[in-house]
Amino acid sequence: MARAFGQRLREHRLALDLTQEQLAEAAGVHPTFVSNVERGYSAPTLYTLLALARALQVNPGALVDDLV
Repeated sequence: MARAFGQRLREHRLALDLTQEQLAEAAGVHPTFVSNVERGYSAPTLYTLLALARALQVNPGALVDDLV
């Protein structure tokens, strides 16, 4: 599930033409964390999920729907 979430996060990031660093700054997280999430090595907390969704200008559900 973490890997699928990471892929979805990456797709949304690339659709906005953002680098991992730009997304990290907008969400208030470290760029390494974004990289680890995209590769499925880490999973965000609810708070961080909301921050990532806000930075990507999407509803949080767009990042998690149908992952389970």
